[in-house]
Amino acid sequence: MLDKKVSELLNDQINKELYSAYLYLDFSLYYQEQGLDGFANWYMIQTQEERDHAMLLLQYLQNNGEHITLKQVDKPDKVCGALRDPLEFALEHERYVTSLIHTIYDAAHEVKDYRTMQFLDWFVKEQGEEEKNAEDMVKKFELFGTDPKSLYMLDNEMAGRAYSAPSLVL
Repeated sequence: MLDKKVSELLNDQINKELYSAYLYLDFSLYYQEQGLDGFANWYMIQTQEERDHAMLLLQYLQNNGEHITLKQVDKPDKVCGALRDPLEFALEHERYVTSLIHTIYDAAHEVKDYRTMQFLDWFVKEQGEEEKNAEDMVKKFELFGTDPKSLYMLDNEMAGRAYSAPSLVL
């Protein structure tokens, strides 16, 4: 049985991950409308990853006999007016998600819930990768995004990203 606060934070994180999936789906649709299929692909894969993160959290709670309460997923609140906007918003969002994971980790540490801490280790590592990827996307856009030929090449690079499901053992 998990600590009540830890369980509630994990349950809330399911909702946050599903919101992340919605947000990235919105970014994917934005780029699709702009004719940037590679960027759309990148964020469609992000959508899949975030959905899988939610499912990992859900499965962990189930495996620990916890009741799961699904909450309403808010509509994405970011308005994209420039090609760079989703990239900046994504970086900001990943930093926010990292803070949420750290909060859960801190709560688990406080009650010496080592199993949950071990489970969250994967998420801590994953968030480091997510932030790095988001930072790299912003940097690449800063370097190449204003030149149409370079933007075309960058879009093609983003189109090459393939989905790989997480391999976390619960």
